[in-house]
Amino acid sequence: MGLPVKFRPKLSDLLGISILSIFFAMLPALPASFAGVQTSRAEEPGLEAMVGQMIMVGFRGTGEEPLTEDLRFLLEDIEAGKVGGVILFETDKLTGRSGRNITSLEQVKGLVDLLQSKAKIPLFIAIDQEGGRVRRLKPEHGAIDTPSAAEMGRMTPEKTREAGFELGRMLKGVGINLNLAPVADLDANPDSPAIGAVGRSFSADPAVASAHALSFAGGLLQAGVIPCFKHFPGHGSAAKDPHLDPTDISSTWREEELLPYKDMIAAGMPAMIMVGHLLNENYDKESPASMSPLVIDGLLRSRMAWKGVVITDDLQMKAVDGQFPENAPVLSSINAGADIVLLGNNLEHSPTLGRDTHAAIMQSVKDGNVGKDKIKAAYNRVIELKMKLDSAPQTRLRSRTEQPGRAVPHIRANRSSYLITKLASFKKMHDYSRNPAFSNPGKSGSHILVGRKEDL
Repeated sequence: MGLPVKFRPKLSDLLGISILSIFFAMLPALPASFAGVQTSRAEEPGLEAMVGQMIMVGFRGTGEEPLTEDLRFLLEDIEAGKVGGVILFETDKLTGRSGRNITSLEQVKGLVDLLQSKAKIPLFIAIDQEGGRVRRLKPEHGAIDTPSAAEMGRMTPEKTREAGFELGRMLKGVGINLNLAPVADLDANPDSPAIGAVGRSFSADPAVASAHALSFAGGLLQAGVIPCFKHFPGHGSAAKDPHLDPTDISSTWREEELLPYKDMIAAGMPAMIMVGHLLNENYDKESPASMSPLVIDGLLRSRMAWKGVVITDDLQMKAVDGQFPENAPVLSSINAGADIVLLGNNLEHSPTLGRDTHAAIMQSVKDGNVGKDKIKAAYNRVIELKMKLDSAPQTRLRSRTEQPGRAVPHIRANRSSYLITKLASFKKMHDYSRNPAFSNPGKSGSHILVGRKEDL
């Protein structure tokens, strides 16, 4: 099944240029550390370290003394390499109290610094900061107020990019390097409880939604924050909320919902794709997308040629939690091709969730239920994306296809010294000479200069 041709011209009409041109035009404003890195592989980390990079967890605690039990365990897990990312929340869903991880921008910066200080490999620090109703950082914390996706969808894509950039600058300022946004779902069902009814979709028109999703993501990238397109393969038609119930989109889903992902993949964006807990019998009659090899390894990786990081939606949502045996969603997601398993630790709670998840994955590998090849492939994709974080050390980088005299500009940036040291030593362990970075896909010998204009 191919995408209807009628959707393609609309995107160009909206933007005035091709989708590849709009993204690559943004690249000169990206941080220098988003360029490719060439080093030699000295050694390969152990399996325990690889598994740790695949785990992202939530926790209770703001970083202020006395530290919570959650935070004490988490810091130990980070130091031991058993957790590779965290997600921040403002409200504790089980207690109903605010201030779970966030009380002010200054406090968040201190918390992030504390977490990163224990990490041998810099952490992904994630947040859901979409704009509108879905925001963890709020004006009362000192945060800017970003419009909802529905509101941005009525603006121009350039205005949406500006909104993404301003939001990204704020996130970057407190150390958050991964925004679980934009929502790439179409507003196919205005009454969809988790999407349309709460203004989380840019548009019902696939081309409009795609244009704004890529523009918002481009703004985040300009600010040095990794975007995450969600919820693959498309959540906008759903009649139920997977936070609360198993969600079947088989009879309502349309293939045009893949357009934002196809355009993002064609643009070569350094991003994540979040796979939803959505049953789509057009591809898999038994497993939701987040646990389906037919969807992740089949549709997304093989058919759509996505080579980047796949993250699950929160595996504690009721769409999957309680529907399968303990740890089955985590293990099935990995076997299906997911690179990061997200456990918000907010719909349910355990202070030792990170180490417990790590132990369960390690045991499954030992038992032969999860293949080492899956772990290694996931680890490589995660690390390749982390190498593009703006915590990388200042360096003069050269593309493999760069012509003499076309060096990537040296860019100044404010970076924590401990992260510079860690990235410098960490890069020596990995070979990323195969990383095309931002070379224009499909054009041999192409090269893009990366840097902020004001720093040149």
